[in-house]
Amino acid sequence: MKDLIVYGSCYGSAKRYAEAFAARTGSPVLAEEAVRNLCGVDRVILFGALYAGGVKGLKKLLRTLPENTRLVIVTVGLADVENLKNTAHIREALCRQVPQPRLKGTAVFHLRGGIDYQKLNFKHRAMMAMLCRRLKSLPPEKQTDEDRALLETYGKAVDFVDLDTLAPIAAALC
Repeated sequence: MKDLIVYGSCYGSAKRYAEAFAARTGSPVLAEEAVRNLCGVDRVILFGALYAGGVKGLKKLLRTLPENTRLVIVTVGLADVENLKNTAHIREALCRQVPQPRLKGTAVFHLRGGIDYQKLNFKHRAMMAMLCRRLKSLPPEKQTDEDRALLETYGKAVDFVDLDTLAPIAAALC
């Protein structure tokens, strides 16, 4: 099998992107929970939601990924990916999660997702509430663009998913 698309998603944005990418490329798609054996897969394209500085599904995938299988990571989060500070922050987190030799050969892309606070489970709602309280206590000059965006959207339903942003990823991976 040439490519396998895997997604790690709690609330649906990464799944939407992965399924749309699968439809565009004709590659099979699986939820990260369903991945068992990656032998025979040339390349895994992970669409992973960003949660608490981590990429959903990445840890498990790294444990099961054969050494000769290429990895592509597509992060999906709330941060504006046009802001280079935001993508640098995501890249720093990836450096802590992915061993350097593996990361060096990994293509990384960033997409915007969405959030609906009404659909968050209790744990995630509590985490977001604590984070927002902490961010509100920071002086405005110490808040990052990402912090301000999170505070502006807190408690609301926002959807930044743009399936047209898959075209440059598909072109880069051909």
